[in-house]
Amino acid sequence: MSAAALEVERIVRASGSSFYWGMRLLPPEQRRALFAVYAFCRRADDIADAPGAPEDRLAELERWRLEVNKAYGGEADSEIGRALGRAAGRFDLPREELEAVIDGMAWDVTKPPVAPEWPALSLYCRKVAGSVGVLTLSILGYREARDLKLAEVLGEALQFTNILRDLTEDARRGRLYLPAELLKEAGVVAKTPESALQDPALPAACARLAGEAEARFAEAQRLIEARGRRSLRAPSLMLAVYARLLGRMSLAGWPQETRMRLPAWEKIWLALRHGVL
Repeated sequence: MSAAALEVERIVRASGSSFYWGMRLLPPEQRRALFAVYAFCRRADDIADAPGAPEDRLAELERWRLEVNKAYGGEADSEIGRALGRAAGRFDLPREELEAVIDGMAWDVTKPPVAPEWPALSLYCRKVAGSVGVLTLSILGYREARDLKLAEVLGEALQFTNILRDLTEDARRGRLYLPAELLKEAGVVAKTPESALQDPALPAACARLAGEAEARFAEAQRLIEARGRRSLRAPSLMLAVYARLLGRMSLAGWPQETRMRLPAWEKIWLALRHGVL
């Protein structure tokens, strides 16, 4: 295995991703490509969430945009970039989807979101989650219009679940991703992320977003079943893990002080159930 591949796998493994072992069991070329995409997204997310001046973080994100361009020209400077370049050449990955990830992370840095309206939140989800879905399905060999729809729908469901899971952590960074329309419907009057978490009406807004996520999980499941679940085992596992997590959070109530996770045994059970292990 090349130095680039080893470094990228180390990044993915160290991230504690729920899907590391699922990706690990894919055919070697697909596995290395998915590792490269995941490591790139992990690095971009870490930059957006890092402390420091916004202009410094934006400059770092722009360096990664340049690195993506270099990767497609076979001139990348980093191990992640070189791995991305090989994956792009092997699976014809759409460059605009990698750039969309950077655009989404830049939005977090430039204007930390506080109760965005639905159109803005949908666009954000498309950039930071739907783009990853498109890249993943491209690597797995799915490029039809219905596959793009699956990437977008499942991406929104996953991102809504992340938003609900990370309410407290995001508030500490001055962010509140719950859409303005849902907050208004629920009667949340707080003006800042920290105060919104103390608003007695917040659980109603969270329940509404959880309902939106559940509807998208159901739509994604229909799309997967229509395509053939055995051929989409990785997205099926992702859906199952996040839908289970959403259900646990809904039972626990909102907001949660600590990030909720599924235990390792349950992830393994779900992986076995979906034929990934």
